[in-house]
Amino acid sequence: MHARTGIEATQLVETTRIDIALIDFELPMDNADDTRAAGPRILQLLRRLDPTPPTVVIRPAQSTRRDASRGLSEALREGAFAVLDRPLKLESMLETLRRVVRRHYADRWPAT
Repeated sequence: MHARTGIEATQLVETTRIDIALIDFELPMDNADDTRAAGPRILQLLRRLDPTPPTVVIRPAQSTRRDASRGLSEALREGAFAVLDRPLKLESMLETLRRVVRRHYADRWPAT
């Protein structure tokens, strides 16, 4: 499933079973004119689910090591399984998803 805004993502979180979540931290809250990022809010919503789905955060490239470290710490504290920086490499994304399935689902996709 794909959400184009934070509002759409919130609706998905509230109505759909989520096994793995990929969150773009730059996802706009409502539309292209709304500059607020919805990613951190969506991460918090997912953390409140029972069971909490493993979540991979995708964030923009960080300008300094300090910003990168701070952002990583905050996302992990909010429950992210992993944090990937842009530009994304396909191999990194696939390896991260493989680790999610191995650690959270014992190498088996969850049955519905």
